[in-house]
Amino acid sequence: MNDTPPPSERKRVWSTPPGVALCAEADIADPGSRGFVLQIGEAFFHGFVVRKAGQVIGYVDRCPHQGFPLAIELDHYLVPDGSLILCGWHGAVFEPLSGACVGGPCAGARLTPWPVAATGGIIRTA
Repeated sequence: MNDTPPPSERKRVWSTPPGVALCAEADIADPGSRGFVLQIGEAFFHGFVVRKAGQVIGYVDRCPHQGFPLAIELDHYLVPDGSLILCGWHGAVFEPLSGACVGGPCAGARLTPWPVAATGGIIRTA
């Protein structure tokens, strides 16, 4: 018998402790993105990192429109040319470096920042 609750019933947290190593900076193309799920105690944090123009920015993986995760396909948070973050569910688009919604059903809203930093070639929570 499997006692693991379905993902929809798992507890969620919206922040992470600092200093958790996520990946090598080189593991994410520029421009590129990658999603992360971290277990914090009994709960789970869902976030993603965007690398663009030499900067590394993190966001909570939750669209301000309906609260869904943004990517429908694993690690595909950006439009094909890397210019914008796309919510695959309802088409909202966000500026990668600011998180500002510039089109779609939540225009004017922002993604929730997730503090991350790249130091020594490693991306960590900040």
